[in-house]
Amino acid sequence: MDLSPPIVLLLLATGLFAGVVDTIAGGGGLITIPVLLGIGVPPAFALGTNKLQASFGSGSATFHFWREGAVLLRECAAGIALTFLGSALGTFAVQRLDPDLLKRIIPLLLLAVALYVFLNPTFGKAPTRPRMASLPFYLLAGLGLGFYDGFFGPGTGSFWVVALMAGLGQEMKKATATTKVMNFTSNLASLVFFALGGHILVAPALAMAAGQFLGGRIGARLVMSRGVRLIRPAFLLMVLAVLGKVGWDVWGAGK
Repeated sequence: MDLSPPIVLLLLATGLFAGVVDTIAGGGGLITIPVLLGIGVPPAFALGTNKLQASFGSGSATFHFWREGAVLLRECAAGIALTFLGSALGTFAVQRLDPDLLKRIIPLLLLAVALYVFLNPTFGKAPTRPRMASLPFYLLAGLGLGFYDGFFGPGTGSFWVVALMAGLGQEMKKATATTKVMNFTSNLASLVFFALGGHILVAPALAMAAGQFLGGRIGARLVMSRGVRLIRPAFLLMVLAVLGKVGWDVWGAGK
C-alpha cells in the first residue's frame, strides 16, 4: 500500500490528535479507523492495525498517569487481569458470532450515559462512597467491558468512566486515569488475537503509533492540569459523537 511521505505525515497527525482526544474523553477510534480505511486498509486489517497503534497512545497515557500518582496499579490489579481475560474472549468471539444485536443495543446505552452525566452536573467532581467492593466490581466491569471492547468497542472508555465513578466512587479525573489502564489492557489482549489472525499491517500502525505516543502524553498532562473542567464537556461531546456514529451505522445506513 501507499506509504509515501504525505501518507506517513497524515498517519502521524491522525495518531497525535486521536491520542490527545482519546486520553481526555475516549473515542479515538472514531478518528483513526476512518483514516485507515481511507488510505486503503481493508476493514478487518483496519481493526487489527488500529489496536496496535492505539496501544501506544493508551500505554503512554497510562505511564504518565501512573508516574503522576493519578492511578495506583496495585489497586486495580484484579481489574487488569479480568479485563485482559474479557477482551481476549471478546476478540475470539467476534470472529465467530454476529455482532448485529449488540450494535442495536449500544446506542441506547450511550444515550443513557450521556443523559445521566448531563443531568447530574456534580457527578464525578468529588469522590463518593463506593457502591461495590473492588473485586466484585472488577468481576462485573472487567469481564463485561473487556469482552465488549474486544467484541465491538465503540464507547468503551465512556462506559468505564461512568462505571468507575458510580461503582467505586472515583472522581472523574481518577476515573479517566484508571480507564486508560483498562483501555491499554484490553488493547493488548485484543492485539494478541488480531496478530494471531494475521490482521495487522505493521508499517501504517507504527507511523500512527508515533503520533499516538506523543498524543497520549499531551492528553494525560491536560487531564492532570485541567481536571473535570476539561474532561466533562469533552467526555459528553465524545459520547455524543460515538452515539451518532454507531446510530448511523445501525439505522441511518440501513445496517
